[in-house]
Amino acid sequence: MPQPTQVDPRGLRVNAAITAVVLALVLAVPSEPVRTVLLGVQVVVFAIAVLVGLSASPWALVFTTFVRPRIGPPAELEDARPPRFAQLVGLVFTTVALVSLLAGATTVALVATTLALVAALLNAVVGLCLGCEMYLVLRRLAPAGTA
Repeated sequence: MPQPTQVDPRGLRVNAAITAVVLALVLAVPSEPVRTVLLGVQVVVFAIAVLVGLSASPWALVFTTFVRPRIGPPAELEDARPPRFAQLVGLVFTTVALVSLLAGATTVALVATTLALVAALLNAVVGLCLGCEMYLVLRRLAPAGTA
């Protein structure tokens, strides 16, 4: 399925809110097996968004199935490339957290999870996408003629 070039920014915030809930549960639940499963789920969600496309993410499907029909079409759309890059950043942090948790490095796992949670909360609550901002900075720093 090809990646759409435009996305509904409200869906991105819902996606961030669901991600924040999952990551908060990882931090709140004392059971290592439950933490591992929750992190694994979020890693898969990020991987789908990065490898298949934002609209294929399970959290995006929640938005398009349950939320968007109730709130109607968006007033504006935004470029999908920055949020897709942000999903890649989330994938890196949660993968580090998951691998660390599996290796017994619980502190590293919790720090990586906390960083991902802060980024998700910023997006969900105030609409500030740190990964999107990183994407834009990297684009500006790229040599002329590269896409």
